[in-house]
Amino acid sequence: MHSQASAAAEKAVVAPYGSWESPISAAAVSAAGRTVEGLAVAGDGRLLWVETRPEEGGRAVLVKEAAEPGGDAVDVTPEGFAVRSLAQEYGGGAFAVQGDVVVFSNYSDQRLYKQTIGDNSAQPLTPDYTGSVVRYADGVYDPHFCRYVTIMEDHRKDSSNPMTTIAAVTISDGDVNEPTVLVSGNDFYAFPRIDPIKRRMTWIEWSNPSMSWDKAQLWVGYFSEKGEVHNKICIAGGDPTLVESPTEPKWTSKGELFFITDRESGFWNIYKWDEESNLIVQLYSLDAEFSKPMWIFGVSSYGFLGKDDMSNKIVFCYRQNGRSCAGVLDHDSGSFSELDIPFSSVTNIVSGDGFFYVEGASATLPVSIAKVTLDEKRKTATNFSIVWSSSEDVMQYASYFSLPEFMEFPTVVPGQKAYAYFYAPHNHIFQGSSDEKPPLLVRTHGGPTDEARGVLDLGVQYWTSRGWAFVDVNYGGSTGYGRKFRERLLGQWGVVDVNDCCSCATFLVETGRVDAQRLCVTGESAGGFTTLACLAFRQIFKAGMHKFEAYYIDNLVGLDDKVVPPDQARKIYKALKEKGLPVALVEYEGEQHGFRKAENIKFTLEQQMVFFARLVGNFKVADDITPIKIENFD
Repeated sequence: MHSQASAAAEKAVVAPYGSWESPISAAAVSAAGRTVEGLAVAGDGRLLWVETRPEEGGRAVLVKEAAEPGGDAVDVTPEGFAVRSLAQEYGGGAFAVQGDVVVFSNYSDQRLYKQTIGDNSAQPLTPDYTGSVVRYADGVYDPHFCRYVTIMEDHRKDSSNPMTTIAAVTISDGDVNEPTVLVSGNDFYAFPRIDPIKRRMTWIEWSNPSMSWDKAQLWVGYFSEKGEVHNKICIAGGDPTLVESPTEPKWTSKGELFFITDRESGFWNIYKWDEESNLIVQLYSLDAEFSKPMWIFGVSSYGFLGKDDMSNKIVFCYRQNGRSCAGVLDHDSGSFSELDIPFSSVTNIVSGDGFFYVEGASATLPVSIAKVTLDEKRKTATNFSIVWSSSEDVMQYASYFSLPEFMEFPTVVPGQKAYAYFYAPHNHIFQGSSDEKPPLLVRTHGGPTDEARGVLDLGVQYWTSRGWAFVDVNYGGSTGYGRKFRERLLGQWGVVDVNDCCSCATFLVETGRVDAQRLCVTGESAGGFTTLACLAFRQIFKAGMHKFEAYYIDNLVGLDDKVVPPDQARKIYKALKEKGLPVALVEYEGEQHGFRKAENIKFTLEQQMVFFARLVGNFKVADDITPIKIENFD
């Protein structure tokens, strides 16, 4: 145990890696766990967003930007409601706004409700089906027929194989009505978007066994006088000689259709539909990703910066070589202007007239929402202001932060590279001995087509400030590097990801950065599968932690998880216990696929830290943590 008083010393105190004291506690990590789940601009130009709150049991609340800079944001969602969809279990796209009226999906019953901003009451729009068996997401207003068009996922006939359609919900008469199905027949739908000028709609659809980022189709359908969809046209994805995954269709105020697809190059770039010729035109070619896999509804990677004369200006974000960039494209001239903003990772953009809001982060900024104002020509950012931060107090820990190093490392395939972000141990009070290398924790992201992004995360700094090295691996199959890199994992899940994680750890050992005898691995969801496979089929790692599905060591399970049922974890726990391996099972009431409650986030992190310390050893953690019992170990 070492005192913070040593901070006054001219030289850092030498102490074993892993034993350092740090003010970045597990409680601080859970308090910084607020997330954003959707952005939209209200009629008055102010931003609305959904904010999840671990301190309220993970409740998701719709919030509106303050009327004046520096003011307090205002909660829109009434008490007793939470804005969260369970469509496809992962949700997203849980609300839409038109003027000052919001339609949202309520978490407890999954019904759609209508609410006027500033009014603390909400009016139900859809029937009350027992058991939340009908779910809605990714909805938009239809100005032609005064209705709400949404993805509808119906579990009434088959809970394991629900029927997904595009449906219309009446919002004008105040009555609760059964939704009207507009488009059906395929397995999955997303992005229903209404042309503001003509009576027509676009959408994305795809079929099993493909995921939307493997192969999908973009359609346009025209509305009849009664609002039914007819005269459907496949815009992209229908050519059997081309494999592509179109996504994010949007109409301009003039009725022009834009979207993103990855045909031919394998990188998601921006295209426009030429209606007269029924051809699509690429607007800007770059070996970069202008979108990402649609694990959740409501993704928004670009927007239009105005109407009429300025409708030709598109603000967008793209991902290239481990970094996000934002820019403005004049789609008439093809000219492109990169914008200088502090975020190195951008995840969502929504636009207004001459400004846009961006969700992003960097190595020194936590996940935040910023408002970016542009000059008259829409080429330069003139102002960047933070509207919301996931952790307003995070900078008090700045002297403890370890900055990520983007690195390439060789895989088992000769000449092939994979990528990672490496964080060295860092604490301005302590340092390790010259004859000791730090323990390493390898994190495998979920998806498995997700991506580690090298941004400020107190969950990482919790480890590095205590003397651990940490690495976030983008193994083959990760997004952000194009289709070819992503498809390394096809038919090879549990092989390529495992090999790359092991190769990354080995690379760090061989370059003298970490201790070969103290390598640990952790992951959530699909990353948990990779963790388990690393431990089962390789001898590289000494210990691992697998959240939600099963653990080798410490099996933490959400009992309400529909993506990975708890029974899977119980079976693995039993098998490991019978084999005499160290294992524990902790089950949490009320958690689903991803922990949302502050107390569970805190408990999990502390138990992971103390278990690794006990197992890989050579140090004692400075924190006062009572460990849970480990079968076949205690």
